Amino acid sequence: MSEREPVIEGHCDSRFAAVREAFEENFRQRDELGAAVAVTVDGVTVADLWGGWADRGRTRAWERDTPVNVWSTSKGPTALCAHILADRGLLDLDAPVAAYWPEFAAAGKERVLVRHLLSHRAGLAGLREPHSFADLCDWETTTARLAATEPWWEPGTRSGYHALTYGHLVGEVVRRISGLLPGAFLAREVTGPLGVDFTIGLPEKDAGRVAELEHRRSPASDERAAAYGQLPPVALAALANPPVGAAEANTARWRAAEIPAANGHGTARAVAALYGVFAGRGTHDGRRILSPEAAERVREGQGSCRDLVLGAGLAHETEIGLGLWLSGPHGSYGPNPRAFGHDGFGGSCGLADPEAGVSLGYTMNRMGPHIADDPRKMALVEAVYSAL
Repeated sequence: MSEREPVIEGHCDSRFAAVREAFEENFRQRDELGAAVAVTVDGVTVADLWGGWADRGRTRAWERDTPVNVWSTSKGPTALCAHILADRGLLDLDAPVAAYWPEFAAAGKERVLVRHLLSHRAGLAGLREPHSFADLCDWETTTARLAATEPWWEPGTRSGYHALTYGHLVGEVVRRISGLLPGAFLAREVTGPLGVDFTIGLPEKDAGRVAELEHRRSPASDERAAAYGQLPPVALAALANPPVGAAEANTARWRAAEIPAANGHGTARAVAALYGVFAGRGTHDGRRILSPEAAERVREGQGSCRDLVLGAGLAHETEIGLGLWLSGPHGSYGPNPRAFGHDGFGGSCGLADPEAGVSLGYTMNRMGPHIADDPRKMALVEAVYSAL
């Protein structure tokens, strides 16, 4: 396998040949190292492709079952845990968070609602005090600090991307109700029954097959790093307290931790399956995970605005539903403005479009500089919709 001509494996229906072409083009023109893409339409897999290298040294080929850290694409499965509990009547999305997590009422947060956590409107995008990588990997330390801190803005009024705190906030509510951390809850309720290769964190037994992340420096990434110093305090708290990237995510400590906002590991096929629950209006592979009403609720828009954390890096307003981002007029998840999904730091993506019956999972290990809508992801999304 040469650097310029990686072997692309898997299958792709002839109708979706454009997806294969875009996937190959990502390697030729968009600096892909190793990656996979899976697309389902009405529950049928129409594309399942993988190729390239699973490590920076190009000594391991990306295989059919190669998992990788997908960063914030993990937020979709984490939100799914909360929606399952709400669907069962165990969680009221309009109840105060403190009804389930009493300590959370501190510092003026007694009126923060569960829906504010899901929609990044809780005002807790990051911690005000220094929070180390070790602290982030400690569930009790992180959740205790979140419970004690005050919001950065009036909860419910604006969105501000909760890049790392989202998973601990939603996840602690899941734990208080179910007795399980979200990783264990997801395994019991979804990934285990469906046979989906996705975990929060990474079991030690899978360390030999996981892809190694690489974040290559580029003019765009250097420019972005320089811009960090000009960010407002809330954005710095969300994106750099603590700073985490490929170096941290490749460690055993990161993989052993429970960081539901950012350390989900899985294959593209697994991401497509999990987002396929939303695309299938609550069902996947003949199994019902959510009621149709609960699946629809996930994309209930909470208001368009310039995000308080990501606003400087995005050229448009965005709208978040109850856990996932709406495609909107800018088409992040295809031409249907009510399609929805989530991007991961550096490029990965999960997409759900119930109207078209489409779900997509895209995973990769060479992280790009984009906050969202990485050109590799957008090329694949556009190719899918060109074939419908």
